[in-house]
Amino acid sequence: MWDQRYSSESYAYGTEANDFLVSTANMLPSGKALCLAEGEGRNAVWLAQQGLDVTAVDASEVGLRKARNLAAKRGVSITTLQADLMDFEIAKNHWDSIISIFCHLPPTIRREVHKRCVDGLRPGGIMLLEAYTPKQLEYNTGGPQVTDMMMNQQVLTDDFEDLELLYLSETVREIHEGEYHNGKGAVVQLLARKP
Repeated sequence: MWDQRYSSESYAYGTEANDFLVSTANMLPSGKALCLAEGEGRNAVWLAQQGLDVTAVDASEVGLRKARNLAAKRGVSITTLQADLMDFEIAKNHWDSIISIFCHLPPTIRREVHKRCVDGLRPGGIMLLEAYTPKQLEYNTGGPQVTDMMMNQQVLTDDFEDLELLYLSETVREIHEGEYHNGKGAVVQLLARKP
């Protein structure tokens, strides 16, 4: 599915970074950033432009090729890794920040990936996440069509119980990210720090 979605000349979710990421990037420590389910690279490339050492992980090599092209056009470099998050080993105590923007997974895989994220952060490292909530089905402007792949405050409180919550909110906001995220969206946003 993802290779097909990313096979077009255009960028499925645009080439500009996610608004929540941009608005909170001042909270991210300098150093190594890991972007999960990064697709065509818009967030990874933007973070590299801010001076971070960025690794982008995605299941789609087609998307990652476009991510490398976008990085080259913008004069930065990123590391790309093609991997299924179900099997992807996140190095422990290695990352200064981990970014998860609209990375929707089945609950059992999501819990395991989030646990690996907690383990993967260095002390003082930041987890930054935005995802659709089940209320998003009312808007039909992007995201999975299955509620159990969506998240809410309680899910994230449970998944990241070992982190210090800096910001956690459910909101409805305008999202204009390419062809597939366009219009009002019901999201949950999280910033959390590893003690």
